[in-house]
Amino acid sequence: MNDLLSPERAASRVSVGREGPFLGIHAVVIFVRDQDKSLRFYVDKLGFDLAFDALLQSGERWVAVAPPDGSAVLSLVAPPPDSEEYKLIGRATGVVLVTEDVIGTYQKWRRRGVQFSFAPRLRRVRYGHPGSVQDPVSPSGGQPSAWGGVFTRFRDVDGNSFALIGFDEVNREIETQRRRIAEKVEAERRAAQELEIATQVQARLFPQTLPPLRTLEYAGACFQARQVGGDYHDFLDLGRGRLGLVIADISGKGIAAALLMANLQANLRGQCAIALDQPERLLRSVNKLFYENTSDSAYATLFFAEYDDGTGRLRYGNCGHLSGLVLRRKNEFERLESTCTVLGLFKQWECSIAERQLFPGDTVVLYTDGVTESFNDAGEEFGERRLTEAVKKYRELSAQAMIASIVDELRRFSPQEQHDDITVIVGKCRSQ
Repeated sequence: MNDLLSPERAASRVSVGREGPFLGIHAVVIFVRDQDKSLRFYVDKLGFDLAFDALLQSGERWVAVAPPDGSAVLSLVAPPPDSEEYKLIGRATGVVLVTEDVIGTYQKWRRRGVQFSFAPRLRRVRYGHPGSVQDPVSPSGGQPSAWGGVFTRFRDVDGNSFALIGFDEVNREIETQRRRIAEKVEAERRAAQELEIATQVQARLFPQTLPPLRTLEYAGACFQARQVGGDYHDFLDLGRGRLGLVIADISGKGIAAALLMANLQANLRGQCAIALDQPERLLRSVNKLFYENTSDSAYATLFFAEYDDGTGRLRYGNCGHLSGLVLRRKNEFERLESTCTVLGLFKQWECSIAERQLFPGDTVVLYTDGVTESFNDAGEEFGERRLTEAVKKYRELSAQAMIASIVDELRRFSPQEQHDDITVIVGKCRSQ
């Protein structure tokens, strides 16, 4: 490059998105006689922050300070008196500090006892070699690069000299960046507020009451990986002593999945009146509405079951969902496998209904893949085997306590950050 980097470009230039290894300035060395005295000067008089104060393995003390914006680090090095570096103490450092208010900073620092070489001057400032303020010719051989600005010089306790400069262009750039930051903060605040509202709204979409049954104790819970998610469970009063148990997993995550979840819930609850005698008709209708009201790539796995409180009969449609589990009294499992494909991908869609007879002592468990696909530090999944072992282990607990114990065991197995929603429904058959 032949042209010097202008102040406004220097102020706004960032490395985000650049290719190649990271490259940055580690520290600028300032030679001093007494690190403690220098530290107090930079912190107390200039308002710098302490960046480091550590004892290295070599026995040397590393002290460093940084300006309030953290844009650079000054390493305060105390060389031995007989060294060549010691002779550099009290000279021009070549370090240039930039501020939007040179006069205000000058007045504040003077009141704190900082010594300046001269009062701030308003003039055309030209850049020469790094850290200098003079009138050089530009490297390209043309006219010197120049900007309007105010500058002065000050010295630290050892006489090391620094330049304090304010450029018109830099001031404008700083103000522009402040506006951008303020706008970003406000946008983030609004987004967080909207997400909180969405969280509250979605919480109301989950079951608020449990229709009472004589022969089935049941419960459900959803533990979301984010504030909102795509897992859904529900308990529907179908009338005449029948209960609809629903669990679903929407494609995607976050807000998009939550909106699809709300759409599916509205479709299902709006159509559940026709499920009394024809659950397959209900599911066809739900698929049609979900297909028509969502994008081509949106889909959901769903398990819908109708439980008859009088007979103990369970009729279900498994729409591409994980197999439900029935733990019989003899400690044997039956799997409630898929009876049709997922919802929302196909306009022409058919569903078959399967049936199981439940008896006192039987336990039904429905769940989403956030349970079985949770993994530990070794990359092993919790899996169906561990789930069935947990169901057997906690089968004597109440439905709600059983869910809590299974999830606790899952979290002990996978203690890291939760990556997917975890939803579980448990139903335990009582004596009639």
